[in-house]
Amino acid sequence: MSRKATSRRRPSWRRRLILAGWLLALLGVAARSGQVQGVQSLTWRATAEAQQTKDMEIAAARGAILDRDGAPLAVSQERYKIGVAPQELQDPAEARALLQAAVGLSARRARQVVSPDRRWSVIPGTYSPAVREQLNGVRGIHPERRLERSHPHGGLARGILGSVIDGEGQGGIEQQLDAWLRGTAGREVVARDSRGRPIPGETFQVAAPHPGGEVVLTLDVDLQEIARQALHEAVTSTEARGGDVLVTDPHTGEIMAMVSLRDGRTTGLGAINTPYEPGSTLKPFTVAGLLQLGVGSLDDSVDVEDGTWGVAGRTLHDVHAEGVMTVSDALRKSSNVGIAKAAQSFRPGEQYENLRDFGFGTLTGIELPGEARGRLPRPLDWSAQSPASLAIGYEISVTPLQMAMAYGALANGGMLMQPHIIKEIRDNRGRTVERTEPRAVRRVVSTEVAGSVSEALVGVVEDGTGTAAQLGGLRVAGKSGTSRAWDGGGYAPGRYYASFAGFFPAEDPELVVFVKLDDPQGAYYGGAVAAPVTRATMEAALAARVTPLDRTKLLPTPRRSQPGEASPVRFATYNLAAPQVEWNEPDREEMVLRAGSTLRVPDVSGLATRVAVRRLHALGLRVRQEGTGDVVGTVPSPGARVQPGDTVRLRTRRRGDG
Repeated sequence: MSRKATSRRRPSWRRRLILAGWLLALLGVAARSGQVQGVQSLTWRATAEAQQTKDMEIAAARGAILDRDGAPLAVSQERYKIGVAPQELQDPAEARALLQAAVGLSARRARQVVSPDRRWSVIPGTYSPAVREQLNGVRGIHPERRLERSHPHGGLARGILGSVIDGEGQGGIEQQLDAWLRGTAGREVVARDSRGRPIPGETFQVAAPHPGGEVVLTLDVDLQEIARQALHEAVTSTEARGGDVLVTDPHTGEIMAMVSLRDGRTTGLGAINTPYEPGSTLKPFTVAGLLQLGVGSLDDSVDVEDGTWGVAGRTLHDVHAEGVMTVSDALRKSSNVGIAKAAQSFRPGEQYENLRDFGFGTLTGIELPGEARGRLPRPLDWSAQSPASLAIGYEISVTPLQMAMAYGALANGGMLMQPHIIKEIRDNRGRTVERTEPRAVRRVVSTEVAGSVSEALVGVVEDGTGTAAQLGGLRVAGKSGTSRAWDGGGYAPGRYYASFAGFFPAEDPELVVFVKLDDPQGAYYGGAVAAPVTRATMEAALAARVTPLDRTKLLPTPRRSQPGEASPVRFATYNLAAPQVEWNEPDREEMVLRAGSTLRVPDVSGLATRVAVRRLHALGLRVRQEGTGDVVGTVPSPGARVQPGDTVRLRTRRRGDG
């Protein structure tokens, strides 16, 4: 047999090698198939499901924050962001028309959004659930649910409320009760196509979200607006850097209004976290301590040495030169020399304990983050000048809240109350789960001592340094204060804090109002610039028909009403620059309101915002303000019929704006 024939019968080594390779490859594929389909089947199934679906969190609606009467201050609103994938649209012309009708896009903008040259477009802004319903199910249009925090009264109480950033409360009540307000998120599964994009209509809810609980504050939205407006007007007119106003109930410790204004904004909490030296507003507590310990009386005589007295190397001065006066007169005329001399009857420990008992140098316990305790040095750290300095409000720093609560103790008969701003906490069904009850911290002075000091403070307002706080027929007790501003290295030249604390009516106080202005320009005495703010706040609170106040205690000698007629509402007119208040009784058609009756919205166009707000409040209407300046209109419009308690929105324009 030839060599050529032999080679044909025997496979070549190359063929054997190729065959072996194929066999090994088949064995590898079979092994890998067994591994994937057997050992790794669960892992790959999960990977496939992850590519085809996406597990997503459904944000829970954050609980509402309400004022004492249920008016919403912060609420969550369901809104939608609208995205468009032009390459998914089945009928671009129809989608364009739908977007124009539902979202309000212009024809030009709608063409851009659905242009096939784009892979993805996002329409600016967010839209209501009604818009989502119109767009739902349209392939290529993707509404994305969002929950936005809304403040129906704008920035009225933003410092107290705080804000929500990325679903977490930041500052104020939003931070303090974040865990209660945020609720429990739900879960949903969204089907996706081969490119990972959501498939419209293929969303399945796995667990429903549960909204957060509600928080009811002690704030009264009308008093908050009154305080904000009065403070804003004062800061503007005095060119102050800012200021604070607190309105409290002396018997319960409730904070009914709290406004801090800095750089034109009300987002801070200066009333609780920015201590300052109070000056003369501290003097009533020095006198109260002397009376409580029995080491002094209001009738004691003190020689003020023509308003100049040297003590421990320091010279105290009074604004007016006097001779011998009583302690009561020293308080009424705010004599530094008289009060400092009277305080010599204290032992150091007694003077320290008296101020500490009124709440200075300690936290009040208010339910807000960031409270400062101020500074009250211990007697071991005092210098020879400290007793005189502390007696007249220096070498001590306090917060406006501490001052308001201390004056509340004088107003209510001697009990220091713990302040609170949370009235109730409710679950997401509106059921009350926790209610804050009034809590007395301690009795500071006796009822008799508190009454005596309060009567002396009435004299301050009637013919002392606080006459600008007079309120017609109502007796007001109060005290002014002016102190130099400390800048860290010493007292800043020409910079002052002007303050005034008052409560009314003096016989049975309903409210304590504390006002502080930071660095007012021009006139800077507390009696000249802060007392009118106190008066303005009290007047507006009295004039507002919708108010938590007991009018039987507040109205000065109201006239008798006729049978079947509601008692008339008296209205106070005032000028921030004038010390006296004139009471009048305006047009009966506007001011005499009958139960269940309607009234017409007055035309306040052209009036200053302050005047318009006061007039509307006097009619028993709530007011929302947009901007500052003169009023150019209202919503509802003038002449429209409204009910007492309805809200009127002011549209304003700054002078000079077009």
